[in-house]
Amino acid sequence: MSEEVQELDDQPQPDSVVPLIFGRLLKRLRAQAGMERAELGRVTGYSAATIASYEQGRRIPNAKFIVQADEVLDAKGALTDFVEEMEKAQYPAFFQDAAVLEKKAMALHVFAVQGVPGLLQTEDYGRAVFTMWRPPLDGETIEQRVMARLARQELLTRKPAPTLTFVLEEAVVRKQLGGSDVWRGQLERILLDIQRRNVEIQVLPDESTEHASLTGPFTLIETMQGRRMAYVPAHKASRLYSDRATVRELEQQYSSLRAQALSPLKSLAFIEKLLGET
Repeated sequence: MSEEVQELDDQPQPDSVVPLIFGRLLKRLRAQAGMERAELGRVTGYSAATIASYEQGRRIPNAKFIVQADEVLDAKGALTDFVEEMEKAQYPAFFQDAAVLEKKAMALHVFAVQGVPGLLQTEDYGRAVFTMWRPPLDGETIEQRVMARLARQELLTRKPAPTLTFVLEEAVVRKQLGGSDVWRGQLERILLDIQRRNVEIQVLPDESTEHASLTGPFTLIETMQGRRMAYVPAHKASRLYSDRATVRELEQQYSSLRAQALSPLKSLAFIEKLLGET
């Protein structure tokens, strides 16, 4: 990682071929073991069609399957060596490195301006977001990304518990993405997350006369080793900053945003009022 800035362009990356390499290895080991896809599927709990998708690199298996397959096929670690890289491959190229840091973070601070952050999304909301993606994503990619997004949410209950704070523009909680039922379910989920002891969620109301970050969303990441970084999403050019000057600048913006937003208790009341109005 560059000490100044790492550009995470949404272009073909070396990681994009990992599912294909894994799939070919899985197929070779299965054939060497004299197993049909259906048989491997039975002992691992998956359908023959799913095994075929894994072997063709069209779907990305989770760590549980990889460990099971390694044992069943007596791969001696040849498959489990792929676990970390396959976890990265679940995400778009521009988010892969940030996802790795997020998973191991001791603190995350998220400023959102357009949609509910992935760590707080319901399955229905996430599916609606990816279904609306343009150019359209195919069905398998949508489901893969939804499952990957839900897997990220293990961070909320991980031990040791990380510190997670969120500042959401009012538009984020008012926008009824996916329809009113999906929206209501999403707001109810936010209300549940607000009550987690390691989570604080604040709403920045439209009526606020001050705003410290009109330039857009970002996430501050603190690693277990105490390193502080900032992830700034942008179309095809998301960036992960590690230089202290840039990170300090965004930390100052976030500190001001929290002061300008409603308190967590008032934010809870704000969202409850929104739900009560529908």
